[in-house]
Amino acid sequence: MRFTHSLAFAAAGIIAVSGTALAEDTITLGSAVSLTGKYSTNGEHTQRGYDLAVDKINEAGGIKVGDKTYKLEIKYYDDESTPARGAELAERLVKQDGIELILGPYGSGLTKAVAPVTEELKVPMVEANGASRSLFTNGWKYIFATLSTSEQYLASAITLAAENAEALGKKPEDIKVAVVVENDPFSADIRAGVLEDMDKYGMKLVIDDQFPRDLNDMSATLTKVKALKPDVLIVSGHSKGAATAIRQISEQKVYVPILAMTHCDAADIIGNFGASSEYTLCATQWAPSLAYKDDLFGSASDYAKLFEDTYGYAPPYQAAESSAAVQVFADALERAGSADPQPVRDALAATDMETFYGKIKFDETGKNIAKPMALYQVLDGEFKIVAPSDVAETKAVIPRPAMN
Repeated sequence: MRFTHSLAFAAAGIIAVSGTALAEDTITLGSAVSLTGKYSTNGEHTQRGYDLAVDKINEAGGIKVGDKTYKLEIKYYDDESTPARGAELAERLVKQDGIELILGPYGSGLTKAVAPVTEELKVPMVEANGASRSLFTNGWKYIFATLSTSEQYLASAITLAAENAEALGKKPEDIKVAVVVENDPFSADIRAGVLEDMDKYGMKLVIDDQFPRDLNDMSATLTKVKALKPDVLIVSGHSKGAATAIRQISEQKVYVPILAMTHCDAADIIGNFGASSEYTLCATQWAPSLAYKDDLFGSASDYAKLFEDTYGYAPPYQAAESSAAVQVFADALERAGSADPQPVRDALAATDMETFYGKIKFDETGKNIAKPMALYQVLDGEFKIVAPSDVAETKAVIPRPAMN
């Protein structure tokens, strides 16, 4: 296990207020995140997003809860990218460590494992990286998500294909689509959302595949792509799947007019694959160029600069939405005037705030209903927002030029 921003729980320095772990001047949040295993890249982005917000809040003087000001801390455990381990550690945080304010893990599968624990124990969880819509259909009352749900991720890609059907030499109903996704709740929702959007236009599904478990080979799918020549290839396999797709499409010289995927920035496809990543469409929850701002971080671009100055690379949206989760907790604690889980949960339910990441307002299921998804395209080695049209920086290049 690994700890960052964690409190040394010496008996002399700990008091319990309504069951919540508090030091004399510190409120401790808890989180089990993927620091090892197949989700470790995004787990690190999640942790760094949390840490950056904690540092910024503390530098600004902390948070006022009732008539006292507190600093924030986070106690971490490594869930090893394993759902069962994540659930076990969430229970440990609450029952053994006395921490009753939980920040979510990375990924829908892990969040789905942790949510029943926090629900049963009646402790609020603000999560930033579990987008599966199935998380919000169980009637749970203690889960709150800063991000948009997964069925929305690549809807813009299907809409763009329909809008550019003429450029593809087709009518929308003649467009052929190939889909390859990981076997996990998030990617299953991506697939379901894509199929729903395809149905609106009468598009044809010609390939419907799953990645192998290790996410390191999609040759079987690409062989089908060469034979069936789809107009659109949809890929969802988290960071590892995105890297595999870009690498093998280039190595195997596969051409598809529209390539759209998730986790492009988290996989750093531009830095790792250069020209091979050009013209890829990438779902994103957030971008530094968006016109969002708040009093803590400033603008979206200010946040991006701070993150890069701190960690040495541009922030993927997984980090940004994680920082926003900490802001949401801080806001709720101040409005609740208490660190007790029930008042904090009720304050979270009433959240309505502007952040550098976008507007955050929860519906009765805990979904953020105030922030839309966006779609990047890699153009000249940079991510440029191309959808939705009202926030686009430039027009999408469709079809992709054939690579040499």
